[in-house]
Amino acid sequence: MELIGAEWRTSSRSGQDNNCVEVATNLGDVVGVRDSKDLDGPVLVVDAYSWRLFVVAPPR
Repeated sequence: MELIGAEWRTSSRSGQDNNCVEVATNLGDVVGVRDSKDLDGPVLVVDAYSWRLFVVAPPR
């Protein structure tokens, strides 16, 4: 899936130890998630509703 127009931002949960995740939430019905150290690598694509559930879920 091509994510044309994706605006990537680094997660606020990313630490200083280079374990960074970037998300693109401006894509309407889907959200892209990728490793900031591998910009040309694979992208996880999830539906926006599931992403919202993931973000608000309490930690286990």
